[in-house]
Amino acid sequence: MIHLLKWLYPGMKLKRWLLLFAIGVILFSFGGALAINYEYLGRAEEEIFMFVYRTVGSYDYMVTTVIGFVIVIIGSCLMLYSTRSIIRSIIAVLIPDRSESLVDMIYQERKLGRGPAITVIGGGHGLSVLLRGIKSATSNVSAVVTVADDGGSSGRLREELGIIPPGDLRNCLVALADTEPLMEKLFQYRFEGDTTLAGHSFGNLFIAAMNEVTGDMETALKESSKVLAVKGRVIPASKEHVRLDAIMTDGTVVEGESQIPEAHKKIRRVQLFPKKVAAVPAAIEAIESADAIILGPGSLYTSIMPNLLVDGVARALKKSKAIKIYICNVLTQPGETDRYTAAQHAKAILDHTGEGAIDYVLVNSTPIPEELWKGTGSTPVEIDEDKVNALGMGLIKADLMSTVEIGRHDPDKLCAAVMKIIYKLGIRD
Repeated sequence: MIHLLKWLYPGMKLKRWLLLFAIGVILFSFGGALAINYEYLGRAEEEIFMFVYRTVGSYDYMVTTVIGFVIVIIGSCLMLYSTRSIIRSIIAVLIPDRSESLVDMIYQERKLGRGPAITVIGGGHGLSVLLRGIKSATSNVSAVVTVADDGGSSGRLREELGIIPPGDLRNCLVALADTEPLMEKLFQYRFEGDTTLAGHSFGNLFIAAMNEVTGDMETALKESSKVLAVKGRVIPASKEHVRLDAIMTDGTVVEGESQIPEAHKKIRRVQLFPKKVAAVPAAIEAIESADAIILGPGSLYTSIMPNLLVDGVARALKKSKAIKIYICNVLTQPGETDRYTAAQHAKAILDHTGEGAIDYVLVNSTPIPEELWKGTGSTPVEIDEDKVNALGMGLIKADLMSTVEIGRHDPDKLCAAVMKIIYKLGIRD
C-alpha cells in the first residue's frame, strides 16, 4: 500500500495526468451512455435492484449508491494498474537494466530536478570528489573545469593531437555519471606496458576520439555525457590552448602547471599564457544562472586559479548574486601551499580575482592524528577564523574528512555540508 501511495507524492507530476485521464474516462462513459440511450443504464439498475431484492428480501436505495462507489473504486484501480503497466512496459524497453522500482526512479529524478542550480569551479581529484556527492542532491550541476593540465596522458594528447587536456574533464564526467560500475572502470582504465598506449586512460582516448568526430570539445563532452548518463554538465573553462605559469616570491618564473609544485618555492601569483584567453560562453552562463557557486576543493594554484584567470570568469563570479563558497583543502599541498592557513588560501583567491569572489569558507573541523600526515610534506590547514572574517567572509566548520582516504574530503559529508549552507542561508533572488 505504501509503495502505491508513492505515486501520489508531491512533485511526481503524475496526479494531474491521472485526474485528466479520469475525466476522459467519465466523458467517454457519459458520451457512450448518450449514444446507446439511457434506457440501457436503467435496465442495468433494475437488474441490480432485482438481484438485491431476491437475495436480501428487501431493498434500500442506498444500496445502489454503495454499488456505484464500489464500481468507481474498481474502475479507478484498473485505471491506475493499466497506466502503471503501460509505463513499466515502456521503461523496460528504454532502460532494461534498471533494477529499482519505477516509482522510485521517477521520484528520484523529480527530486533531483528540483534541486538548486550549482556551479562548481576547479579541477583535479578534489572537484570529482565534490561532484560525486553533489549529484545525489541535485541534477542541476555545472562543472567549470580547468584546461591548464600539461602532465601525464592529458599532456601527451595535448601535444600530439592539439586538443585541450581531457583528464580533469574525464574525471568530472565519471564523477557525475549514473551508469554501470563497469563503464566507470572502463573510462578510468589506464593502459600499461611498453606500447605507445602505455600511460593513457581509455576515457582520455574516448574524449579525444569524440573531439575528432564532432570537431569540437564542448560537443564531444555533451555526447560523452550521454554515454555515461551524466547528471549535469561538464564545461571546459576555455577551448583555447593555455599554459599556467607561476611567479615566485624570489622573482623567478616557473612555466607549466606540472612544474610549479616541483619548484618548491613560495608562489606570489600565477598567470596564463597567453594572458587573454576567451571563456566558453556556457561556462559564463552557468556562473550567471547559478543559485550557488563553489570553488574547490583542489589544488589552490593549479586547479582552481586557472579557471579564474580565463577572461570573464572572475568578473561573472563577482557580479553573481549566488552564494559563493570556497571549500578549503584538509591538508596543505607540498610545493604549492606549504604552511598556508585557511585565511591565506582565501586571500590568494582574492589577490587574483578581487573582492566579492567568496562569501563563505568551508573548512574541515575533524582533527587529523599526526601519525597520518607526519613525513608527507603536508600539514593540516590551520583554521584562523578571525583572519577569515577580516577578509569579509564567513567561516563554517564541519566534519568533512574521509575515513578511507586520509587528507581527502568525503563526498557525502561534503555534499551534506554544502547543501546545508545553501538551504540554511537561502537561495538569493
